[in-house]
Amino acid sequence: MVRSTISSCIALILSASALAAAPTEFHASEKAVKLAKENLLIDTHIDVPYRLVDKWDDVTKATEGGDFDYPRAVAGGLNAPFMSIYIPAQLEKEGKGKSYLLANQLIDGMEAIAYRAPNKFAMAYSTNDIEKQFKAGIISIAMGMENGSPIEGELKNLHHFYDRGVRYITLAHSQSNHISDSSYDLRRQWKGLSPFGKELVVEMNNVGMLIDVSHISDAAFYQVMELSKVPVIASHSSLRKYTPGFERNMDDEMLKALKKNGGVIQINFGSSFVTSNANSWYDQRDEAQKEAEAKGENRTDFRAAYLKRNPFPFASLEQVLDHIDHVVKLIGIDHVGIGSDYDGVGDSLPIGLKDVSSYPNLVQGLLDRNYSEEDIKKILGGNTMRVWKAAEQYAATH
Repeated sequence: MVRSTISSCIALILSASALAAAPTEFHASEKAVKLAKENLLIDTHIDVPYRLVDKWDDVTKATEGGDFDYPRAVAGGLNAPFMSIYIPAQLEKEGKGKSYLLANQLIDGMEAIAYRAPNKFAMAYSTNDIEKQFKAGIISIAMGMENGSPIEGELKNLHHFYDRGVRYITLAHSQSNHISDSSYDLRRQWKGLSPFGKELVVEMNNVGMLIDVSHISDAAFYQVMELSKVPVIASHSSLRKYTPGFERNMDDEMLKALKKNGGVIQINFGSSFVTSNANSWYDQRDEAQKEAEAKGENRTDFRAAYLKRNPFPFASLEQVLDHIDHVVKLIGIDHVGIGSDYDGVGDSLPIGLKDVSSYPNLVQGLLDRNYSEEDIKKILGGNTMRVWKAAEQYAATH
């Protein structure tokens, strides 16, 4: 079922107080904190740009809301967030120019953060920028575009957004667009990629823009695998093994194809991506809500009462680690990373991974599962840098 979208993912609007989980203590060791803070940590999907459209916060300082701000990023060791230039699917239907305009406005917002606090943030347009700014102790702001609708069928717009600093594009979002079918859109108008989408994939390789296969249909995924000469990413996806029937996640055959391509899946932390219990909870609530609304009950009142009777089944840190384990066992340590979806999945984040200060908890979990320091470094950022460098190198010769 397609979830309503308020930010760059299928976030659900749920009361923060009602969703408050029972307190759970996590004590990352000094070694875990050191690994998080002293190594390159890249999260390929954080939804700060659209969060700031909805409600302005100065994330260069501590903020009361949201999942990201500078002090928490420093505490968690986050060096290089890919900020999501999220474009709502419906904008493409509202007419040419709207998606393009919003994308540029969101990019402006990220540049403003870097210019406002140059001692804290800097824009990152290349792997060299990431490495240089990491050494300088400055957080790099990289950008990925979630939903390719701002391309508007013109390759010149791809070049425009590359010039503005976007380094990956999620081809579609919650609805099929002029590029690709979406995993959420049952119409499947293109049976995968559109003719323009196939042309775009080739040109993305040529320009050095990473292709993000999160959100697209299975057919579109396999067509990208056939076309791309460069490793791809799934910027914020998890595994269908643990969420049967949830096409937004990837199954084992797709993971094997991703390995052959050389790509990386970055694990999404949102509870509905991690455990089928969360998906079932949403389905059951929505069905009960339809019945209540048919009887004239107010939606807000119903949701509050339903949540009180039926607590939300948050995923756990251990379940997130299970997703990482499965990828490593099936296709190897070189093909998994982090794509948390912070600020994009509302209040549904797992216990132990509630904001960007929480990465040391993940590192501690990896240590507890006997991952080596070298393997942890690959998960934190090494694998993402590998595919990004591959895209840069291919573009330099084409």
